[in-house]
Amino acid sequence: MRRRRMVGVVPSHTVPHTGSMSVTTDRRERLIGIVAPVLIMVAAMWLLELLDVLLRGRLDYWGIQSRTAAGLTGVPLAPFLHSGFSHLLANTVPFVVLGLLVAWRTERRMWPVTVTIGVLGGLGVWLLGPANVVTIGASGMVFGFFAYLVTSVFFTRHWLDLVIAVVVVVLYGGLVWGVLPTGVGPGVSWLAHLTGAAAGVVAAVALAPRAAPTPGG
Repeated sequence: MRRRRMVGVVPSHTVPHTGSMSVTTDRRERLIGIVAPVLIMVAAMWLLELLDVLLRGRLDYWGIQSRTAAGLTGVPLAPFLHSGFSHLLANTVPFVVLGLLVAWRTERRMWPVTVTIGVLGGLGVWLLGPANVVTIGASGMVFGFFAYLVTSVFFTRHWLDLVIAVVVVVLYGGLVWGVLPTGVGPGVSWLAHLTGAAAGVVAAVALAPRAAPTPGG
């Protein structure tokens, strides 16, 4: 009996489903796009704090020094510098929570939103802050993310952004008191909170996705 050979025929059940693979890849890439920016920034904060310990706190002097030329370097650096691990830990949790929410709802605009908050908020401290004081910490970014999430719903008009805004207000509504001089403790910059929040509003106005126009009658 002669055996028959089948050449070049692939059973149907072994054919890869390119559609499902594409969807899986897209989801993975989107997840990475959401998580990566936040993790990169948090990792930088912790690595710099470890280095600061080795340098005996010398990195902290690279924060924002108001109305000095050297102090301008602190505008991009200050959010990554902290006065100790307790300070860093206190900022890390809300930074991660709010940062991930911003990254989720902005996706490709996460970096522009972050840069807008960091630069405008930092310049506000540089212009208005007290002399002979070095301002450091990511709390201005935290307030900026908070303000962005609450403000952006007025532009996106999406039910999910409304739910997020309500949850954020419930969980972190107490942050609002931190923009007042009487709402913070000694050594805490209420001005950095205020300028960060104001920058978050500006970022929402400039960068939040707009709702699709409703067809007229």
